Order: sequence, then C-alpha cells, then structure tokens
Amino acid sequence: MHIESDIKLGFKDVLFRPKRSTLKSRSEVDIRRTFKFHHAKTEWTGVPVIAANMDTVGTFEMAEEFLKHEMLVAIHKHYSVEQWQQWLATQPEAIYNHIMVSTGTSEYEFDKLCTLLNAEPRLRFICIDVANGYQQAFVEFVAKVRATFPQHVIMAGNVVTGEMVEELILNGADIVKVGIGPGSVCTTRVKTGVGYPQLSAVIECADAAHGMGGQIVSDGGCSCAGDVSKAFGGGADFVMIGGMFAGHDESGGERVEIDGKTMVKFYGMSSDTAMNKHNGGVAKYRASEGKTVLLPYRGPVEETILDVLGGVRSTCTYVGAAKLKELTKRTTFIRVQEQENRIFG
Repeated sequence: MHIESDIKLGFKDVLFRPKRSTLKSRSEVDIRRTFKFHHAKTEWTGVPVIAANMDTVGTFEMAEEFLKHEMLVAIHKHYSVEQWQQWLATQPEAIYNHIMVSTGTSEYEFDKLCTLLNAEPRLRFICIDVANGYQQAFVEFVAKVRATFPQHVIMAGNVVTGEMVEELILNGADIVKVGIGPGSVCTTRVKTGVGYPQLSAVIECADAAHGMGGQIVSDGGCSCAGDVSKAFGGGADFVMIGGMFAGHDESGGERVEIDGKTMVKFYGMSSDTAMNKHNGGVAKYRASEGKTVLLPYRGPVEETILDVLGGVRSTCTYVGAAKLKELTKRTTFIRVQEQENRIFG
C-alpha cells in the first residue's frame, strides 16, 4: 500500500489569474486549433470541443449542428452500419472532418468497425472507448486497430496517469482520452473508490502526451463554460462534454412530462438504463457505474454551444491569449475555496 500525499485538483479548486491583455474584444480570439497527429500523419483544423459518445449526446443530429461551428462529435456506437450509410448519404463532404466512429473492444464491435470504415473510407476518426483503459487487453486492441487502420486518427481511453498515456500512444493512439469518474452521470468513484481529480489528471497526462507528440482530450467534469477553459488552460488539446450538451433537441433521450414540465432522460453509458437498453441488463459479475437523471428540456443546442465557445473566448481575453493555442502558456491557476457567490442560487 502506498499513499501519494501531494494535493490533486479538480476544476472547482482553481480560478484563472487575470493578466494584462492587448485584446479589445472577444471577437479577436481564434479558438480554432490545427493539430498534426503522431501516427496518422495527417492534420486537422477546427474548434477542439467534442460531444461525448453517449447515446443521449453523440447523435447524428448533434453532428449536423456541431459542423456549423467546426466542432467534433463522437457518434455513439449503437447506430447500425446501415443507419450510418443512410445518414452519410445526406451529408456534405465536410462532415467527415467533424465526426468520430465510436467502438468498444469486443470482436463484434471490431468487425462492425471494419465493415463501416471499409464501406465509408472517408471516415477518418476512431474513438475506442472503455471505462478502464488500464487493461492489457485494451492496449492490445488499440494496437490491433492501429495495424488495421494505419492512416486513421485514433482516440483511445480512458486513463488518468502519464505512464498509461505513454503506453497508449506507443501502441497506436494519436489522442488519449483522460478522465475516470468526473462525469455528471458517472458513479465509478462511488462504486469502486477509483478516480483522479480531473484538472490534475489533465495537467499530468498532457505533459506525458506532448512529450511524445500526442494529444489528450479531457473527458468529463465540465459543469460550466469556465471548466472547459480550465481544461484547455491545464493543457488539454480537446475537451469532451456530455451533460452540458444533453437535454437538447439534437441530443436524443426520452422526453417525459412531469407537473407540466418537459424533462429529458440522461444517463451514463454504464448505468442500468444503458445496459438494459443495449446489453439486455447488467451482468451479474459487475455493478452499474452510472446513474439516470431527468434534465429540463433545453431546446436547440446552438445556444449552449455559443455559451461554451463565448466563455472560452472570454477567458482568453482575461489572460491575454489571442489564440486558444496560447491559453496554456498564459495560464496561472490560483487555488481557491470558493468559486462564486451562491446567495441567489
């Protein structure tokens, strides 16, 4: 048994220290990034915010809206190959630069991935997603996908420590997904006692990835636009968001009426709800590690997108970063015990 005594931080534990800025307006801030991927050897330019690969967030409808803002959507893995093909037939060429094909690690899912990517070779992003990225079988699966699709951009996770980021990059990942337990409908930390405060995970994993020419995506833990900025400030190349994009017209999710108000069901992909829907129930050897909640119906997602992107631009103006790429270099975090005045909720 070993105890690490140094303090690890979440987004709620810090604020940005403002710095002198020559920027006159948020409109002057460029929040697009260009990345070259370590294994795929290709480049991508866009706004590096990703809608999570949850079936109540990562939908085709969400991708159509995100394309307008040059953002990415990790499409959830429960669409059939036929549904993919029918949808892609209606989309512009640009959509291929802004969607990821999500997969688990079973033989069935690998065969489905191969079928889809061989049928639609313009798809360029693969998201390999498991709850526990520390299993050797997962590393081997990433290597298998890399060998099969050498020119595709592979995002893989989730992990929270630098040595595992390095392991995944060495085995074929271009982007490593960072986060265990911070999600709004994730109960992993409660059920297992396993996790890592998200900001510290991002800082440490970004350092490991960047040293090898890779990238990371901060996955989970954002409850407001300021948290998205903090993830970027901590070194994340991409930020993946679930709950903030749930409950909208484009999100999917069952709607219910409660006391005259429209509510939308949102759940973790390891919850009872998700496993009953997609896997026939929770296997007896495991517990669910997600919860199901009802969110107020929030209308079109565009307003939320503009709120998130506007918040990031505003952060940049406060610290003098003319480009999102400069935000990490301009970031000084101060530790705090409170974030805001909550007297009026």
